[in-house]
Amino acid sequence: MNKFLTKVFGWMFIGLLITFVTGIVVANNENMLINVLNFKTIIILAIIELGLVITLSIFINKLNPPLAKVMYILYAFITGLTFSVIFVVYEVSSIIFVFLIAALVFLIFALLGYFTKVDLTKLGTYLFMALIALIIMIIVNIFMQSNMFNLVISCIGLLIFIGFTAYDVQKLKLMENNSNLAIYGALQLYLDFINIFLDLLNLIGQEK
Repeated sequence: MNKFLTKVFGWMFIGLLITFVTGIVVANNENMLINVLNFKTIIILAIIELGLVITLSIFINKLNPPLAKVMYILYAFITGLTFSVIFVVYEVSSIIFVFLIAALVFLIFALLGYFTKVDLTKLGTYLFMALIALIIMIIVNIFMQSNMFNLVISCIGLLIFIGFTAYDVQKLKLMENNSNLAIYGALQLYLDFINIFLDLLNLIGQEK
């Protein structure tokens, strides 16, 4: 693995560590949990997360490197705040099990993306279109509140982000060694892993 991808995976690991540690800490503090899970707080956090992702994705080459790192860490921390709910809803043993499964799935398709000689460039367009359709389905289900449809959404989402994992790793493999691009790449893979984990948790996680 080249030095650039080593940096990318290093920052991805840091992001995941921050997210899960934050989630555990908040879940074990009742006052913090109540404040974080307040509807207004969730909306504010979601808006901040969206703003950070858009900024890091669009303006990554124009950002000061330390600022890019701080924004990435902040995003991982805010995600950890909202992640606290999974430690309330699901058994800890189940979360650990699903995390290991997600890590294995992610590793397999990351290696596939790294070593395959097949050009996955065109796959990105189809994955993006599928992601838009998935978002629409999620919005529709907010009103439908269908458990079955929710499982279907998780299955489709799992396939989409498995595909994104292979696609993103192949894309990153060809990038130049750049500090900001390493943060950008880490964010992409972080999002792939988090979504794989959440979809698997929804499908096979054991609730309390």
